Amino acid sequence: MSSATPTPGRSSPPRLSRLVTGGGHRVYTLNVQAFVGLRVNVFVLLTGPAERPDYCALIDCGSPQPVSIASLNALHLLRAQYGEQCGWETLDRIVVTHAHPDHAGGLPHVRSLSRAPVAAHEWGVPILEDPHAFREEARGPLRAYTAWLGVPEGSEYAARLENRANNLMLPSGVPVRTTLRHGDLLDGLLQVWHTPGHAGSQVCLQFDDVLLSADHLLPRNSPPLLPAWLHRGGGLHAYLESLNVIEGLSGVRVALGGHDEPMPAWRARIAELRARYETKLQNVLAAADGPSSVYDLTHRVARVNPRQALLLLDQTAALCEELVRRGALREMLGAGGEATFQRV
Repeated sequence: MSSATPTPGRSSPPRLSRLVTGGGHRVYTLNVQAFVGLRVNVFVLLTGPAERPDYCALIDCGSPQPVSIASLNALHLLRAQYGEQCGWETLDRIVVTHAHPDHAGGLPHVRSLSRAPVAAHEWGVPILEDPHAFREEARGPLRAYTAWLGVPEGSEYAARLENRANNLMLPSGVPVRTTLRHGDLLDGLLQVWHTPGHAGSQVCLQFDDVLLSADHLLPRNSPPLLPAWLHRGGGLHAYLESLNVIEGLSGVRVALGGHDEPMPAWRARIAELRARYETKLQNVLAAADGPSSVYDLTHRVARVNPRQALLLLDQTAALCEELVRRGALREMLGAGGEATFQRV
């Protein structure tokens, strides 16, 4: 699942920006169009002299869409604009921050251009190496999830949830050479922090005084969440715990998310996100004044439009799960697997 919902629009060219760390390393952000209406940040990290870098890593790969793949060709701009002698043939490492289509979907294409070893969190390795098997394993739980949400049978929502079960995270499997875990120091340069919540396999990477915060910390949006019972490492509780991990880091000057602009005031952004989720929790709690499904509650607390409908259902599901965990809501299951919630 991406951190934003694609909207109709025209394709636009990639945008390249440069940031120098306190230690003199370079971080290039290649902002590419992953899907129509959705842009994503791909990062290139370099150490050593521009004319002969010691290390060159690609962080995330965009989507499998032709517009995204074409945008990756802008890697040559590092040489043309900044004199960086870095290209597909000189990459030392490819890292996937999390196994979602807008970040990992372009991995098979990238792998065809570079033999650099791939690294990803251990929970994401099975998805990246065999996305078709992962999709088949997910079909049953996703159908149970549709019933649990209380989505009316035969509705547009039900059809779109069924379509979700057909999605692939990436078009074909790619071997992962290096399995990442929380606290690892990858290649002696990248500190790995496991930050589940939005994605169970998500990692943030600390590179000198720069934090690559993936979709865990974003400047404009709160990342989509699924309930933990459906998605290992998902849920609001895991997300908030991961915010605590990131907030406790030292030596971070700026955070660069998987979408949108840099976050120099990244700790203030964490506080904003916590406050936003507490408000959302209270809104759901206030709406659950009688037995209500996730579907019903979503329509009471959010202005639902077709573009965001599924993400809003997911969000309400994660909020209900967290309120049950806190003892504020009671969950009741019907014979068909549908859940209803009511204030305690």
